[in-house]
This record gives sequence, structure tokens and C-alpha cells, in this order.
Amino acid sequence: MTEKRGLAMGVLIFASFMDLLDATIVNVALPSIRSDLDASGAQLEWAVGGYLLSFAVLMITGGRLGDMFGRRRLFVTGVIGFTVGSALACVAPTIGVLLIARVVQGGFAAMMVPQVLSSLQALYAPRERAAMLGVIGAVSGMSAVIGPVLGGWLVGSDAFGIGWRSIFLINLPVGVVLVALALRWVPDTRSEHPLRLDPVGLVLVTTGLLGIVYALIEGRQQNWAAWILALGAGGLLVLAAFVVQQVRRERTMGSALLPMRLFADRGFSAGLVTQGAFQGALAGFALVLTVYVQTGLGWSPVHAGLTLLPFSLGAFVGSGVSVPLGMKLGKVVMVVGAVLQSAATVWVLAVVHGQGDALSTWGLAPALVVSGIGLGLLVVPLVDVALATIPTAEAGAASGAYGTVQQVGAALGVAITGTVFFGVVGTSYDAASPRSGLIAACWVAAGGYALSAVASLLLPSRSQVHAHQEAVEAELAEPTEEPVAV
Repeated sequence: MTEKRGLAMGVLIFASFMDLLDATIVNVALPSIRSDLDASGAQLEWAVGGYLLSFAVLMITGGRLGDMFGRRRLFVTGVIGFTVGSALACVAPTIGVLLIARVVQGGFAAMMVPQVLSSLQALYAPRERAAMLGVIGAVSGMSAVIGPVLGGWLVGSDAFGIGWRSIFLINLPVGVVLVALALRWVPDTRSEHPLRLDPVGLVLVTTGLLGIVYALIEGRQQNWAAWILALGAGGLLVLAAFVVQQVRRERTMGSALLPMRLFADRGFSAGLVTQGAFQGALAGFALVLTVYVQTGLGWSPVHAGLTLLPFSLGAFVGSGVSVPLGMKLGKVVMVVGAVLQSAATVWVLAVVHGQGDALSTWGLAPALVVSGIGLGLLVVPLVDVALATIPTAEAGAASGAYGTVQQVGAALGVAITGTVFFGVVGTSYDAASPRSGLIAACWVAAGGYALSAVASLLLPSRSQVHAHQEAVEAELAEPTEEPVAV
């Protein structure tokens, strides 16, 4: 094992931070992008959803490529591609070019980000990983706070004299530095027994999800024409074919993209529904709120970014108390968290309706704090609880499925919530139309959180979680061989 593994993980984690930052920073810039590039509401949705979707469908493949060809090699490739995509977004002359750049960014982020946890497993013995996982979690929380504020400042201050394009420009020097540091410090580890790639499965899941998301986002502009509905239905059929193909591949080759045998576990499936519904509600709500306060109320990008700070602060509080409460109360904590998020979203709806054009950041703050607390209660213990009935040997495959569902849920949430919002707003951004759109979108997000609450009732019990933790602790207590970097 390299003696400088801490430096290696620092480089990898910072790249993960850059990805998370890029996923949140764009929301604040969307109104400026709309004005500058004459973008439609659907195109704004694609600017967020295209990134999430390409990341989701390629993430597992990115991890397997790293296992096969070397994690540093894939990480550096991902950083270079992500940086090139950022450069293309920065100079995009049209909204179409920007959307292509966002898809490129998401695809290469899917090559880059999976190498973080894979390298952690290669460089650290099991008993040493908890502290580093805590660092990764803290960095994820920081990105949620910094992203909207930094994006608002860059756009509002017209940093470098290029307006919204500065949110992509900052990735360029960071990418160059990351490549240099990775080549210097990150060892090129790989798996001794990597799983095979599944190109057929990748094509099927990409085609199916793209058909569904395209129909959701573009359907309103096409007046829900028959071909749009047929495209969405075709996407569902292709996903059904993907499931059949995965079952067959798992039976014959043992290397499916998504191991379908895991879905027979009720707790695991409930966890996926909880995760997907909550991520979709969160991503969709954040999108429409930041667009509304700028287009409907005329707030500056900085003001819009700062408005989300109470949510992030609430999330820190919820995260801090979720672990001890989860140990005592089990899945009740996650149910309460999802219910708080749903109730807080209805609270936001009531405040927006009641205050109208007099709405202020302080008026939204209490509801957003409660929503953030609910997020912390739900998301921190969710993965551990949902995996409590999954054999330890299957934990890696289950975690990969969780990551994929998380991104797919976010992409679908943006598509559905954005479609409702822009469907009400139409081409008018005056008077009460954006407010009516936000209220309608809040009901959709509240419903997503409510679905998450119902699904979390089916998660494993506290006794099952404790039994799982004891099994993991027993495994960690066993002597392990020192990981070797190739």
C-alpha cells in the first residue's frame, strides 16, 4: 500500500466534490442561461436532467472499467473528459451545444466518481475505512451548501466578465491540477477478479430511460402528441426487456449491470423506492424554487443561492442526530424524516401562496430548515438500513444499484416536477404564473416525499439492522491482507 494514500484519497475526494458542486451550481444560473441563450423551459430541464441521466446510466460501467483497466487511468480519463465538457459548456454559443456539453460532463463524471470508493477499498483495510467514509460524507454536505452560494456569486458578480459561463470556467484550472496530482499521487489499483462489461444491458437501460425522460420533458411542448406517448411507452417496454436481459445474463454469466436477485429482498427494494422518490422530489423542488425566486420575484442569483442555506443548515442538524436516533429507533427515524420533508414542502407552498410578491428569504427559512432536518434524518442511515438483509458479499453490487437509482430518481424528478412547473408557467414569466407553477410543483414534490415515507415503512427492522452490524463488525475483526497497488 502506498505510504501517501491520504494524499491520493484527498485528490479523489476533491474530484467527487467537483462533481457534486457541478450538479447543484447550475440551478442558480438557469434563469441567466434562459435569457442569454433563449432557452425554453424544457431545455432548462435538460441542462440539469441530461447531466444526471448520463451519469446514472454509465456509473456502474465506469466502476467496472476502473476495475479492469486501472482506477487511476479511468479517473484521469474522467477528469479530462469532464474538464473538456466544462470548456465546451463555457463557450457554448447555443443552448443545444450547452446541453451536449452537460451530457458529456455527466458521462465522464461517471468514469471519475466510482473510482473514489473503489480506491478506498483498495488502499484501506476494512477497519480503516469508516473515518474516510465520514470525510466523504462531510464533503458531500459541503457541496450542498457551497454550490448554490458559489453559483449565485459567480453569476451575480459577473465573474471574469462572462456571466453564467463562469460556473463552468472554474472547472478548467481545477481539472488540470487534479490530473497532475492524480498522476503523481494516486496509485493505479485494479481488481483481481473484475466483472465483465454488459454493453447490451447498457444500451437497453440508456434507450429505455432516455425514451421516458424525453417524453416527460418534451411532451408538453409537443402537446402530448401520439408519437410522444408512444415514445414513453416504448421506453417502458425497453426497460422491461432490460430486466429480462439482466436476469438471463445473471444466470449465465454472473455479471449483470443490476443484479435482479437483490430485488427479491423486500428491505432492499423498499430502500430503492425510498431513495429514488426522495431524490426525485429533492432535485425537482430545488430546480423550480431557484428558477421561481429569480424569474417570478426578480431576486438576484446571490439572493437565490443564499435562500437555500437554511435547508443546508437543517440538513447538518438532521445528519448529526440521525445516527444515534437510528440506533435506538430504527426505520422510524427515516419515516419521520420523509414525513418532515413532505410537510415542510406543503409549508413552503402555503408561504408562497400567502405572501405572494412579498415573499422573503426569512419567510421561507423555517420551512426549509425543517425540510433539511428531514433530509438528514432520512438519508444518513438509509443505505445501512436498506442493506441490513443483504449478504455482506453482495454489498458492493447493492451499493452500485443504490447509486444508479439515486441518479435516475433525480433525473426523473427534474423531468416530472419541471414539466409541471413550466406547464403552468408556459411562455409567460410575469405576474402570478411562476407562483402558480411553483405551487403546483410543490404538490408534486410533497407527493414524492410522501411516497418515500410509505416505502420506508417496509425497510428492515431494528433487530435486523443490529444483526447486520454485528456481522460486519465480526468481519472487520478478522485479519485482512494488505491491499496492493498495481
